[in-house]
Amino acid sequence: MRDRLLAELGEVPRHRFLVYLMGPYKTFSLEEMLADTDVNTDSVSVDFGSLTGDADTDTTAEQTVLDRLIHARDRLRVDPGVNAFLALDADIDLDEMDAATQSIAFARASNVTAFIAPKVGKNLGVGIETGSVLEDIFRDQEQNNETALNTRAERVVFVHEAGVRSAMIGSISRRWDATIYSYETDEDLVRRLREFVANVIRRELTGNLPSLDDETDET
Repeated sequence: MRDRLLAELGEVPRHRFLVYLMGPYKTFSLEEMLADTDVNTDSVSVDFGSLTGDADTDTTAEQTVLDRLIHARDRLRVDPGVNAFLALDADIDLDEMDAATQSIAFARASNVTAFIAPKVGKNLGVGIETGSVLEDIFRDQEQNNETALNTRAERVVFVHEAGVRSAMIGSISRRWDATIYSYETDEDLVRRLREFVANVIRRELTGNLPSLDDETDET
């Protein structure tokens, strides 16, 4: 999947540094994805349906969220020049790979995975793929693969708009050891993402985190 993404996404200065941006811009059934597993879906589901905001309709709210994700993606592709992308940028048909499987594959292939949770209209009523991706990381621990768990968790950041309240947010750091930030404005969101990405870049260059490629991105 990593090679496929690198081939499909446009050129940027740090082309091989993939940053997967996720957010509640489409519906997602975590319960369906985990139907054949022993995972307790109550502990990994994400529901932002109780949020309040200014959006009048589901369509308006979804477009607002998507616009914010696109803005963050485009800014990251310019500075620090990483290959930030959304699921829709990968152009993989759902008949080939369902949304849940895509998200897990994209996260596994990426140097950084960022979940963005804006404050959206109360009627949006969608879940984001946070649970499926983080639970995939958690399963590494259950299989006694502590190194893989720690390395992957350190590449995950959850950035939520100030005022967003969810029990899921509190459980993210406890269960999955992921980094959590809050933001006030679009510029604040981009700054938070840049800080996290820059830290992972630095750690890869110094060997503190393993590179996902044999070659090292150029500075």
